Amino acid sequence: MKNDITLKLHADKLIRMALEEDISSEDVTTCAVIESDRRAKADLLCKQDGVIAGLSVFERVFQILDPEAEVEFHCQDGDAVTKGQLLAVVSGNAHAILSGERTALNYLQRMSGIATYTKQTVSLLEGSSIRLLDTRKTTPNMRIFEKYAVKVGGGYNHRYNLSDGVLLKDNHINAAGGVAAAVKAAQEYAPFVRKIEVETENLDMVKEAVEAGADIIMLDNMTAEDMKEAVKITAGRAKTECSGNVTRENIEKLKEIGVDYISCGALTHSAPILDVSLKNFFPYPL
Repeated sequence: MKNDITLKLHADKLIRMALEEDISSEDVTTCAVIESDRRAKADLLCKQDGVIAGLSVFERVFQILDPEAEVEFHCQDGDAVTKGQLLAVVSGNAHAILSGERTALNYLQRMSGIATYTKQTVSLLEGSSIRLLDTRKTTPNMRIFEKYAVKVGGGYNHRYNLSDGVLLKDNHINAAGGVAAAVKAAQEYAPFVRKIEVETENLDMVKEAVEAGADIIMLDNMTAEDMKEAVKITAGRAKTECSGNVTRENIEKLKEIGVDYISCGALTHSAPILDVSLKNFFPYPL
């Protein structure tokens, strides 16, 4: 992450939790084989082609364990990387490097996998003005990292959390007594700076949402034909978002519908990791 304030304010506590999960009392293996006052270096190597993301998080893991740890980067977030490439050199306390290795790699592999999958998916929308959005279908306690990785890959963030905007889904609409009633309630309750989005399942709901003054109409699991008709119904009065089981394999079929946005939960819940590893560990005395 490029914002140091965000990293220290929000990410640090999550990174510490991940380290505490992996080190309950001590790293017994490392303590057994190497003295605590040794320093060391290790190479961060790429094991497959992709897009790198999360380098500052990778670095922060080691700095939390050793404030004097340093990482010399040979790439930056968003770069295309290739198998066998030297990405960085880590130096610092030997215990900190060995004890933080798995946690640091877990973050980097996960975030780079998301950035890679996002980049591949965005490329399928070339030639259109559609923006690819993520969702809240993120790993618990990983949202700040996963949504950042989507941006690195060329995607855009949907609302970050439940406080970020109004999204009236089927259960909210049922509770309110219908689309119009739900939109009216949201307009009266939510701050005026919050957008109001309505999830619709058919064209009647689209018409009702537009007439009620919704800012964004989500077209949820509709057929291509119905979505094209929904775009005509909105006629620019609201933004349109296609949603529902969108993947890298089927997204190209949605380019011609005319929606403004396509949201894709697969960006965060189904992206495979990008394989990277820490090799050539070399300890030396202080």
